[in-house]
Amino acid sequence: MKLFLKNKYLIISIFTSSLLCVNGAKSYGQIFSTEQNPLSVKWRQINATGFRIIYPIELEKEAQRMSNTISHIYPYVGASLGQSKARIPIVFQNRGVIANGFVQLAPKKSEFYTTPPQQFDSQDWLNNLAVHELRHVAQFDKLTGGKAHPFPETVYFAWFGLSIPLWYFEGDAVSTETSLSNAGRGRIPSWIMPYRTQLLEGKNYSYTKSNFDSEKDLTPGYYQLGYTLASAIREKAGKTVFDSVLTDIRHRPVRLYPFSKSLRKYSGKGTTQWFHTNTEKLRAEWTGQANKTPAKTYSSLNEVADIATSYFLPVKINDQDILALKQSKGESPHFVRINKDKKEKSLLHIGVQEQPWFSYANGLLVWDEIRYDPRYKQRSYSVISSYHLESGKVHRLSSRSRLFSPALSADGKKIVAVQYDLSNKGNLVEIDAATGQILHTYPNPENLILQTPAFSRDGSSLAFITVTEQGKSLCEINRDGKTTVLIPASQQQLSRPVYFSKGIAFNAHYNGIDNIYYIDEAKKISALTKAKYGAFNPTFSVDQQSILFNNYGITGYNVAETTVQPESIGENHFVFLGAAAAKQENTGSVFTDIPDSTYNSKSYGGIKDLFQLHSINPVIENEYRAGLQISSDNLLNTMNAFAGVNYFRDLGRFEYNAGITYKGFYPVLGLTYRNRPRRAFYNSNKGIQQGDWRENNVNISATLPLSINALNHNYNFSLTTASSYTKRYSPENMPNNYISTLRFPMEYSFSFTHSIRQSERDIAPKWAQILRFSYLHQPFDAQLSGYLFAAESFLYFPGFARNHSFLANLSFQRTAGIRKFDQQINTVYGYNNIAARNILKNTLLLNYRFPIVFPDAELGALAYIRNLRAGLFCHYENLGEDTNIGQPKTFGFELRSSMNLLRYQPVVDLGTRVVFVNKIYHQNPILELILNYSF
Repeated sequence: MKLFLKNKYLIISIFTSSLLCVNGAKSYGQIFSTEQNPLSVKWRQINATGFRIIYPIELEKEAQRMSNTISHIYPYVGASLGQSKARIPIVFQNRGVIANGFVQLAPKKSEFYTTPPQQFDSQDWLNNLAVHELRHVAQFDKLTGGKAHPFPETVYFAWFGLSIPLWYFEGDAVSTETSLSNAGRGRIPSWIMPYRTQLLEGKNYSYTKSNFDSEKDLTPGYYQLGYTLASAIREKAGKTVFDSVLTDIRHRPVRLYPFSKSLRKYSGKGTTQWFHTNTEKLRAEWTGQANKTPAKTYSSLNEVADIATSYFLPVKINDQDILALKQSKGESPHFVRINKDKKEKSLLHIGVQEQPWFSYANGLLVWDEIRYDPRYKQRSYSVISSYHLESGKVHRLSSRSRLFSPALSADGKKIVAVQYDLSNKGNLVEIDAATGQILHTYPNPENLILQTPAFSRDGSSLAFITVTEQGKSLCEINRDGKTTVLIPASQQQLSRPVYFSKGIAFNAHYNGIDNIYYIDEAKKISALTKAKYGAFNPTFSVDQQSILFNNYGITGYNVAETTVQPESIGENHFVFLGAAAAKQENTGSVFTDIPDSTYNSKSYGGIKDLFQLHSINPVIENEYRAGLQISSDNLLNTMNAFAGVNYFRDLGRFEYNAGITYKGFYPVLGLTYRNRPRRAFYNSNKGIQQGDWRENNVNISATLPLSINALNHNYNFSLTTASSYTKRYSPENMPNNYISTLRFPMEYSFSFTHSIRQSERDIAPKWAQILRFSYLHQPFDAQLSGYLFAAESFLYFPGFARNHSFLANLSFQRTAGIRKFDQQINTVYGYNNIAARNILKNTLLLNYRFPIVFPDAELGALAYIRNLRAGLFCHYENLGEDTNIGQPKTFGFELRSSMNLLRYQPVVDLGTRVVFVNKIYHQNPILELILNYSF
């Protein structure tokens, strides 16, 4: 990732990255967004008692509402951490369709992605975001003392990553959202279901595995782990325990594992002790719930995999075959057809979805997926596509749309979907399934949040879910707009209604476990399943006598079937882990008495808002160069700027630099200035001489990055042009004819990438093509003539087994003049340790990479080993001149492993490579060490 303007700030970026996964209420595992909105977006701002709400003009009404809400609830949100006031800008993003939110430093801000998702807890979406993200604000301010100057944010961010485990940040925030509202994820059985299933199935995952996930098993994850731990710690150690812990860390910051040590000081146990104690408590409580809640065993109609695999939304397409959306840690999402013998046939791979979703009727399959703007990635769309089972043809039914949860009518001729506009106004729309034309829009005068609609069997009515701060409701509407509330607002996690002969089936958790229920014409609710862990996504047989559904198990969502036999809903024995924290807060819902003031708003943007100084960063380039840099990043991610000074220890002199990057236009523009010392060695009649000078160097660049995604295919294009001007002065011991001016060398580059979506276990793409071209020359400086042209190709192919990858990297370059010895293309492994025989002209690099095992092994607190991988390589240089197909220059193997070190978040890739060299070079084998990191 690129956390700062320059990748060279390795040490700071390693530390800081530990915090970069601290996303908000509905995290999708993404790093903080650095993308832009189109210039056409008109921004406004409201300043409300420390909170500056920055929003697109379409969200004026929502911005006024949330300005009242945020100012009112923050004292409650921060109370248990001793925080009653805060100052932070909050940016509302309305151009995207993926729901999310986060708080960050460098610069300090929060972002709310305002389009409501199709599945979340039973309260208003922006209220949900506000209470969760404001808790993160309180956490940051508690640890830093709320201080924002003199520019320490990057250092603070790095400190957070070293001091605080991710499970605390998110678990404490989930605990707070649950305690201060009538909803919250702590009240949702399906949210905690993976953890409950793991323990009741006898799986004893370690603290580290539970926190850092696995590439083979479903694990709780740091959200769920954190919520259970935060709840248990508060229950035993009191409301203010985390206030004391964070205060202690702030006062004694330089320690290994400071959170665990401070936690032990104030609660009597460290993190791993709390984990083991809480695991046994959870197992006992959830076993008690299971003993009180009657459950049935359902056989799986799919082959149960040995790694985490789910088959979402099963539906029968005939008496023999089942259609489902398969997702796995070993395969990217795709539709499969499962026969009666559990054999699968892959049909079609698809792209990213807001949630797993499709609908099937009469040979037609429709689904929604995310499409991104080619340039401005803050803008995305949710489009509807269709797939004809018989012909295999794919048809995109909408473009640049914001349509969600499409559901087909029984005859497959119409689609109903949820549509949101840029003001967060939602409607149900009826769409022609052949053309994509909108046929009818259903009224939503109260602007309720709408979810997962479905047609009645004759197509005359729709069932759908609504969400308000009072909870979720099941409603029905006819074509005339008459709406009937079938189930009034409550905290039930209602979802995905489906019509059948006896009424409307839907998901809920009346007995404390998610199951399938139905409501009849008399509005009586009965149960259709009694799953042990959870049942979801019902569809019915043609004769309406059986129900096909998802039954959750230890490996994920399986396909099951049972006869339609209505039963009583049973008693609710849900284990509410947040009861103690809710009692400690003693507030009820903080959203009950929100003021209704009208705030003055004004425009936002212009030159004054392009700069946001936030940090002085230590810069460590290598053992010879270090310095300080002031960094500025504006709140809309359109302008990065820096200014700094570096000390060159080997030269005993300073470099002064400054630069800006502007990303608001279609091309990304960059300008960098450096005043720097330089040194060179040259031949003279006195032998080899050392010469020094200083120079002013200005670099300018323009880059046009474009990308397109469709289904599981991604296409990226980039065109860059760059130049510079250098003026040298103050020569010391330089020859009289040394060149003092370098006039505008030009550089052009173009790249194209096509790849298909990868699975979690894939080491590299199974199928991808990358082409890169670059040309450098000196058109304005005849005394420095020369050029470099390079062409590179990277061709990825599937290997012999799943998750294997083969890469053929063929590259070519030609150089002349002052660039004769430049090297632009990839070189063979061991290149720097082998004497060259000729100028580099081409390379052919063949690499085969494959996983060996996924051990989830631990070496105490030292390392959590996620996988062990291997690779074979055979590399050629200057084909036809130095080497031929039978005589590679280098060949060998490598062993690598991805791991978490010292229980910190970044994933470190550690390995070794053995390079054997062609005997004509008279070179011993070379041993290389490999060290990379990711987040």
